[in-house]
Amino acid sequence: MFSKILIANRGEIALRIIRACKELGVESVVVYSEADRGSSYIELADEAICIGPASPAQSYLNIPAIISAAEVTDVEAIHPGYGFLAENAHFAEICNDCGITFIGPRPESMKLLGDKVAARELVKKAHVPVVPGSEGKLKDEEEAIKLANKIGYPVIIKAAAGGGGRGMRVAHNDISLRGAFATAKTEAHAAFKDDAIYLEKYIVDPRHVEVQVVADKAGNTLHFYERDCSIQRRHQKLIEESPCPVIDERIREELCRAAIKVVKQAKYENAATVEFLLDKGKNFYFIEVNTRIQVEHPVSEMVTGHDLIKMQLQVASGQNIKLKQRDIKHKGVAIECRINAEDTDRNFAPSPGKIKKFLLPGGMGVRVDTHLFQDAVVTPYYDSMIAKLIVHRPTRSEAITTMKRALREFRIEPIKTTIGVCEKILSHNMYLQNKVDTSFIEQHIG
Repeated sequence: MFSKILIANRGEIALRIIRACKELGVESVVVYSEADRGSSYIELADEAICIGPASPAQSYLNIPAIISAAEVTDVEAIHPGYGFLAENAHFAEICNDCGITFIGPRPESMKLLGDKVAARELVKKAHVPVVPGSEGKLKDEEEAIKLANKIGYPVIIKAAAGGGGRGMRVAHNDISLRGAFATAKTEAHAAFKDDAIYLEKYIVDPRHVEVQVVADKAGNTLHFYERDCSIQRRHQKLIEESPCPVIDERIREELCRAAIKVVKQAKYENAATVEFLLDKGKNFYFIEVNTRIQVEHPVSEMVTGHDLIKMQLQVASGQNIKLKQRDIKHKGVAIECRINAEDTDRNFAPSPGKIKKFLLPGGMGVRVDTHLFQDAVVTPYYDSMIAKLIVHRPTRSEAITTMKRALREFRIEPIKTTIGVCEKILSHNMYLQNKVDTSFIEQHIG
């Protein structure tokens, strides 16, 4: 095991990693921007170094500054958390070149799976179903239109290097496809410096289901079951739960087995999430692999009882996974609500500011992951997520009841948050009856 690592991230994920380090006897170093000076997790780390101004480009995305901090503090490894540099293969390569272990996959695997077109081809070789679409990157509009007419509308254009909903456009006919093609290329270049795009059949009203996987350097690969992430707005998840409430044990086993195949085919190491779309007929199709720990990882931790951050550290340090798949049991139901500093009455506009009242919920089966406290300031510079509320109960109905109670207890004032909209979703008949898909918020919540 490492003796000291650096955490190249901020907020609740930095705190989450610090806690795992303390329980493993590993010293932690956090880097922070000037805007995050005074954050609570900085005091809990063994060391802390300011690496630049508030702008992410000058701090959390500043590779030279992060590497310098790692060298000055003599760490053995860097944990990137999620977001920022977590899926940056170049950063992983630089870490390795500097003799610092990157706590994540090998750069080669990250590049392979980060390219959505290459990932589709890899998945086909693993005999895992993919959404019908282009065999490679599209050359021009005419090729896109020809293929769309062959597989049938609607179709979706996606950035080959994309993620997080950027560079994605749906088209229902030739005219809208021409506009979507140009817009997607522009967005893809702006977001990823790569305008390559590809096309897929658009699965109407699907559920978004993903499988948590961890693999060690010896090839031992385990799944920690699935999460249903269908409650999302503009491709950004808001509520996640496990198990997926609409699949049976046969489909669940097939889904998890497919995720393992994908990871093994990529010769992947460390934690990953394999994402699928589930159609109305309960057929599932691979869409992408997230090559990092995800925001919603606590859902899988609660239903399996295994600490995924600790496993990341153990695998990266060269330890083999001692668990067998039969040792990982799924118990009860877990639900996570993302609490974002957003004004839902103003189209989810960011709502930064000073927190004057901060009361956390508690009770049986309730977990809160947050770095905030009363009088803390939510800055406008970073992602709006400020807390994660997770519940774990024996049944789905109990989990929903507990979550609604916990949401009502949660007080973050005077800034606006998504607490109210989460409660509204959990009270909606369509959600209670498991009749949701990825368009649920747009269609029923607004």
